Amino acid sequence: MKKEIIVKDNALINASYNLDLVEQRLILLAIVEARESGKGINANDPLEVHAESYINQFNVHRNTAYQSLKDACEDLFVRQFSYQSLSEKGNVINHKSRWVSEVAYVDNEAVVRLIFSPAIVPLITRLEEQFTKYEMQQISNLTSAYAVRLYEILIAWRSTGQTSLILLNDFRRKIGVLDTEYKRMYDFKKYVLDIAIKQVNQHTDIIVAVEQHKTGRSITGFSFSFKQKQTENKSSNLYKKLSLELSSSQIKLFSKKLSQLPEMSKYSEGTETYDEFAVRISKMLEDSTKLKELTPLLKKVGFK
Repeated sequence: MKKEIIVKDNALINASYNLDLVEQRLILLAIVEARESGKGINANDPLEVHAESYINQFNVHRNTAYQSLKDACEDLFVRQFSYQSLSEKGNVINHKSRWVSEVAYVDNEAVVRLIFSPAIVPLITRLEEQFTKYEMQQISNLTSAYAVRLYEILIAWRSTGQTSLILLNDFRRKIGVLDTEYKRMYDFKKYVLDIAIKQVNQHTDIIVAVEQHKTGRSITGFSFSFKQKQTENKSSNLYKKLSLELSSSQIKLFSKKLSQLPEMSKYSEGTETYDEFAVRISKMLEDSTKLKELTPLLKKVGFK
């Protein structure tokens, strides 16, 4: 099964915004469309998301998909998000922007056409090491918008497996709860946090636990720890297969293919050509540790 990758700047992952489930899915499908088609994302050209893609990815009824996408177009146009950055003098800049500058639904074609706003384009498109990557498949079975947001927030901390303390008001904004919603902690936990954690644990590749932090008797924040789920021995079996069957000609072939992948950018030295990069990748494939590390990308470029 083809793996579709979502890439977002952590400034966007950590942004405070409120999108419903269909709107989040629409945004993610647009990102995938830009990457898979090679069209890329800019502030001028529309991206197309077909209802068929929505149906197949999220396993929803056809009629439901048509109406949901049509409604999402109406709501998405007025949605805003906020995030912070630092000025050249080190001062905090508080940004607010819309998600899209234009969105349209083509009735007879069941197609959404959208153009991301100028402010959001660089947050989605720059592929740097601080970005969070995850497979679309990980959120395909999540039916709570809060679960999608929680998963995004958590995997930004994948390298450590735990978050820092997130104050309650910050967490509410990050996960997309309005100030007027679920004011009682009992309701917030029952209808937001507990459902999100349950769905993440059931349907994604991580298991998460939450710790409450109190000031006196009141809960004032949360922190999360999580770990990768144990998978079957498919990866180790594939690695054994790779180490046994990756011939010198295959190393040469796949080194060239890997050199073109955006996901390989973190291994690049920046000034080298693709051919020079491919030569260095071939050396990496001869190293057992690096070979294991690059196995998922080898599968992506066609190794079977």
